[in-house]
Amino acid sequence: MAGPPLLDRRLLIVTGKGGVGRSSVAAALALLGARRGLRVLVCEVNAQERVAPLLGAAPSGPEVRPAIPGVWTVDVTPEAAMREYGLMVLRYRTIYEAVFENRVVRYFLRVVPSLSELVMLGKILHEARAEERGRPRWDLIIVDAPATGHAVQLLRTPGALLDTVPAGPLRRDAQWMRDLLLDPAHTAVALVTLPEEMPVNEAIELDEQLRVVVGIPRGYLVVNAVPEPRFTAAERTALEAAGTEPPPLGAAARAAALQGLRAELAARQVARVRAAIDLPVLVLPLLAAARWDRAAVERLADACDQGGAPWARSP
Repeated sequence: MAGPPLLDRRLLIVTGKGGVGRSSVAAALALLGARRGLRVLVCEVNAQERVAPLLGAAPSGPEVRPAIPGVWTVDVTPEAAMREYGLMVLRYRTIYEAVFENRVVRYFLRVVPSLSELVMLGKILHEARAEERGRPRWDLIIVDAPATGHAVQLLRTPGALLDTVPAGPLRRDAQWMRDLLLDPAHTAVALVTLPEEMPVNEAIELDEQLRVVVGIPRGYLVVNAVPEPRFTAAERTALEAAGTEPPPLGAAARAAALQGLRAELAARQVARVRAAIDLPVLVLPLLAAARWDRAAVERLADACDQGGAPWARSP
């Protein structure tokens, strides 16, 4: 059966525990969007850039730059986002420099709670609203969001500020940002995990926080790097018995038995996370690659396009 709809919202936020492959999944989805003729912007958030290098391009820095045909990238940093926000509010560069470059003002801005998160999120959501020649500038914006707790903090910033700041420009900005984030026709979150106990535990906790604390629409769950089950139970028993044979047979049998065990344990975690999180699931295969580069990401995009690993597609 086909996997979940992957690119049916214009704003897709990819998040999960550190080390589960968020950037690789974001890069693969960007490639998939470009294959479908979409103009795709990938936003990383104050990070050591990974997406552009994964696609074979140089890091973009804080300016939107093309990575490959159909895909642009940007690293959204607090300093660049604050400068852009200040210029948008004050209109004139000389006024901005007189106000925002003032040492006292800069100190004040650094201690305002959640302001850096708000301006970074504002940069991303401004791109989501931007138009050129009467149509949206981007068909798809993918946010390679920070890991779990930091992602929740970033996404809940507009709502938190609405509870604390008085009427004015900052509150108005927080309001439209929150409205856009919570719009299920426009925005979705893709949760990424691995088929292992700790990442699955964190994915379950993150899903609850996104539902209860943030209220943001959830799109689907990605279980990344799932090993293929290649042996039946009887075959695994035979492999374990053959493991006592002299090399090379014994060593090969032990390696195969270990792969079978890993696949069985992974399948248990996939079943567990499916039972715990009521979302469509995209299961991506564990891919062997000497280098994790554009070619590897292309293979991951192929798997996304095919609805995930054929042996474990969502029911």
